[in-house]
Amino acid sequence: MKSIILIVTIILSMSFFTQATAQCDSNSLSDLSIAQIPEDFTFLKTFKIDGQGGAKEKIEYSYVFSKDTDYSINIKADGESTDGIMVSLYDSKRNQVATNFVDGNFYAAIDYPCHSTGIYYITFTFQNSTNYCGGCALAFKR
Repeated sequence: MKSIILIVTIILSMSFFTQATAQCDSNSLSDLSIAQIPEDFTFLKTFKIDGQGGAKEKIEYSYVFSKDTDYSINIKADGESTDGIMVSLYDSKRNQVATNFVDGNFYAAIDYPCHSTGIYYITFTFQNSTNYCGGCALAFKR
């Protein structure tokens, strides 16, 4: 009898854990973020933003940006606006060059005119997020 209770407890625990981690559909949100790209920009890449329910404090990606190119970073969250997802863009020397959090407000996009070719770092952090989940699309224009 104890072994049956133990097995049932394990199965229920596993199903709860699977539901908790499966809630973030960052693939779909990344696809939806593509629709936010301005018409005169060309899509490059999507990024998944899965903070695993708050377990991850920071998510980082890198991408090579080219001089004299404008970039657009568009965020789509599951919930209100950006749901507390802060995106920051850093140059190759790790100097912050742009953010979507300005004067206490979150914006759904960053437009960045690149002045120097190099590796740039796109980081996502969470401030009072309810879902810790989103998607991002990167686009460019010359």
